[in-house]
Amino acid sequence: MTEMTATQKDKLMSDLRLVISDAEELLRMTADEASEGAAELRGRIQGRMLQAKAELAHLQEVAIAKAKAAGHATDEFVHENPWKSIGVAAGIGLVMGLLISRR
Repeated sequence: MTEMTATQKDKLMSDLRLVISDAEELLRMTADEASEGAAELRGRIQGRMLQAKAELAHLQEVAIAKAKAAGHATDEFVHENPWKSIGVAAGIGLVMGLLISRR
């Protein structure tokens, strides 16, 4: 399975939050339904919403952990290779300057 890009993960988390809020609103709107089937359906939806919220929280924790790991790896590289880091930063700055000046 390929890794999702940060944009895809952000979109997925945003969509999941929207679905959860819509489901919560639906539950509030149907709270006065007295039929046994409606009550059972509300119970299943609430259970699945709790599961979705837990999965969303887990995805956020994983994303934060990966971002922290990338930050630590970058920090270690910069400390171990300061001149390479300066060279890379200067090169990126030069390329960005050239691109901006062309406009």
